[in-house]
Amino acid sequence: MSSKSTTRSTLVVMICTLISRILGFVRIGVITAIFGAGGKADVINLTFSIPNNLRKLSAEGALSSAFIPVLSKSIAGNTDKKEAVKIVRNLIAFQLLILIPLSVICIVFSEPLIRIVLAEFTEPWKIELSSSLFKWLINYLLFISISAVIIGALNSSGHFLIPAVTPILFSVCVISSILFLYRYLDVYAMAVGVLAGGAAQVLFQLPKFRKYGFDLKPDFSFNNEQFRKIIRQWLPVLATSSILSVTQAVAFRFASGLAVGSTSALTYAIVFWQFPYGIFSASISTVLFPKMSKQIGLDDREGLRDTLQYGLRYLAVLLIPSAVFLSLYGHEIIGVTIQRGEFTAENTSMTAMVLTSYSLGLFSTGAYNFLQRYFYSGGNYRVPFIVTSIVAVVDIILSVWLKETRLGVSGLAVANSAAFTIGLIVLLSFVRKCEGRFHGKKVLVTFLKIIISMVPFIFFLSILRKYTGNWWMDGSSFRNLFLLISAFVGSCVIILTMYRILKIEMLDDILRRGRKKA
Repeated sequence: MSSKSTTRSTLVVMICTLISRILGFVRIGVITAIFGAGGKADVINLTFSIPNNLRKLSAEGALSSAFIPVLSKSIAGNTDKKEAVKIVRNLIAFQLLILIPLSVICIVFSEPLIRIVLAEFTEPWKIELSSSLFKWLINYLLFISISAVIIGALNSSGHFLIPAVTPILFSVCVISSILFLYRYLDVYAMAVGVLAGGAAQVLFQLPKFRKYGFDLKPDFSFNNEQFRKIIRQWLPVLATSSILSVTQAVAFRFASGLAVGSTSALTYAIVFWQFPYGIFSASISTVLFPKMSKQIGLDDREGLRDTLQYGLRYLAVLLIPSAVFLSLYGHEIIGVTIQRGEFTAENTSMTAMVLTSYSLGLFSTGAYNFLQRYFYSGGNYRVPFIVTSIVAVVDIILSVWLKETRLGVSGLAVANSAAFTIGLIVLLSFVRKCEGRFHGKKVLVTFLKIIISMVPFIFFLSILRKYTGNWWMDGSSFRNLFLLISAFVGSCVIILTMYRILKIEMLDDILRRGRKKA
């Protein structure tokens, strides 16, 4: 896959991810509008969070980081795909063996499980309704896990469009089901939508999946060394992911002991921070992860070094402007989207400060996640585990100190940004040991071009704020939404113009592709 093809594939994934994220906000809005801000809405959201979080243990989460490198290398090294087909069949069988018994246990013991996992539910009617709804929602885990195996097979084969569209189908199914069925099924309309969305994700991908020579026949003969390798690699990835989950839980625990509103500020800041992070970082990693795995399988070290530098540059091109916009216009973004009712201007200000602090580490976190995939591509799970442990320790130590300073809850975000920046530097040192110099000059030149591009971008936002004032204090309104959109569009025009003038490679690839189609 050439750099031009990589850019096009990443752009496709980004656009689909953007649409999916927007529909995710719409889904939340529909649930809130129909079922209220608490009560049944809480039951729906928290009950669905259980199978949704369990995805991190199944194929869509840690297991995908273990099987995509193995599958990609197998496809690259065997033209007949027999080994790759067997790996996929083994993965399907493994999912069935684990998830079907798990679903049965959850259905039979739904009420005690809900009492343990969702301890915040104390009202009997909430526990009863949640346990009943959970019996249906838990089955989504099987659908999404099988879908993830299909996605991994298609991505490893170099196809990204169909897998990128599937999350959109899920949100459409859930939103439609709630809108049209809630009068008849009440909260169970959510269950219908979730299960229909899960099934749609599998069925939509099947034709392309079969076209590449794969099928869903389970193979329970696990005497396959490649499959055993996947399982051995799955456990350390799971451990690495768990460390970061624990660190985030500690941050929320610290926030709960700070000024009133600190926990909400942290929660909302993470939601806004994850918007560009999820669209850009996840998309780039999705496309380049199987590519790096194939290059390692073919021992194409020069190609691998080129992919590394290209990925880091691509992340910088997208995440650095995003971080600047979130930092400078955090008040406006938060004020327009959520400042209404009990959420006051003071809450907006606190959340914006936290968002700015998280934005300092937006590129570092994205690049850290990308370099983790590099090590996973080569079957090295020890380095990411060690470095992630270091990141967690640094994060917690800095949090203990900074939360007691004037920064308050923002100190927790600063600690997180600093920890991932240190982690990125450590990971880069390990990459240098493995690969030597990987076109560092190209990376440096791209960074200099980005810095130059930021000058008119920051000047524009500063002038705009000077003449429009602190309109964010008025909260959500159509006028303020128009002003925010104007600031965003103007920023995009300036950045793209500067990137075009300075000949940023990724933008040139997209424009050349557009001229060919025209």
